[in-house]
Amino acid sequence: MTSNDINKQAIGILLLGGGKRVTMARMLKAAARKLGYAGANIYSYEATERVPIACEGTVIIGKRWSDPDVYDDIDELVRAHDIRVIIPFVDGAVGVSAEYARRYPGRAFVPTGEREIAEAMFDKVKAAEIFASAGLPIPRTYHAGDPCMRLIAKPRHGSASKGIIAISSLEALNAINAEDYLIQDRIDNREEYTIDCYASVTTGEILAAVARRRLEVVGGEVSRTITISDPEIEDLARRTITVLGLRGAITVQMMRDLDTSRLMLMEINPRLGGGAVCSVHAGADIPLMILTEACGGRPAAAVWRAGVEIARYMHEVVWDDVSSAPRPLLI
Repeated sequence: MTSNDINKQAIGILLLGGGKRVTMARMLKAAARKLGYAGANIYSYEATERVPIACEGTVIIGKRWSDPDVYDDIDELVRAHDIRVIIPFVDGAVGVSAEYARRYPGRAFVPTGEREIAEAMFDKVKAAEIFASAGLPIPRTYHAGDPCMRLIAKPRHGSASKGIIAISSLEALNAINAEDYLIQDRIDNREEYTIDCYASVTTGEILAAVARRRLEVVGGEVSRTITISDPEIEDLARRTITVLGLRGAITVQMMRDLDTSRLMLMEINPRLGGGAVCSVHAGADIPLMILTEACGGRPAAAVWRAGVEIARYMHEVVWDDVSSAPRPLLI
């Protein structure tokens, strides 16, 4: 980062699908101030105007991720609002942000890797095949004719634990279209973990791999979580990122079979997860890493603490009938 990068102006940041990420927006503003900026101008690319992020930034109604004009639309916003950083927060936006960076190199910093590997992670069947071919430990994948009927079927393009089916009989297995699911051994006595990671976009160096235990999950998203120190989990996360060549912000999901103590990879979301705010509170300032790289600097590796727990809760952003401007209730 050069002295010319440091000024009293706010840095422009575009969130793709950041509608609920209010705390992360505040953390990005704090990171900008640490770098000497007056703060951050937050913009969020959304399908609807009235989303919570409106209390921390400007909502922009955008195109569908599948729209071929979405890249030009985003580029117009980048140029109009002096956007320096683009951060995806939903699955469909990851490939879009990676493709934008490829089409418009150097226009804005995007903390993601190659589009092809990122999008493969959102197809659970393809991802499991990639993990297996890389020698990464995963639950056994079901193949027709296997005798085991303690299975779990996950929609291959699903997210947030929606549509998962526990299967205990051949009848239940025959009731689904196996082509639409990743079907694996069901491990009931397990513990699940999330690892919030950041690998430098420019060098690939893994600067953060913070393990969290998921204590409570609501609607597929963690509502209570605590950072833990577990070298085996951290090592597997780092090995996974290195083998797959992932870059930027990455969320790794794992489980441990408590009967055998075997640690296994579940899935990877190549973007910031909602629970990553816990890791930031624990000392792994991923927003600062992103902005530091965006400004041409080299982020420091995270020094973080185990035993940091957060409990998340619902809060309201209110629009009245007179004005469309959001006003958050008192905190």
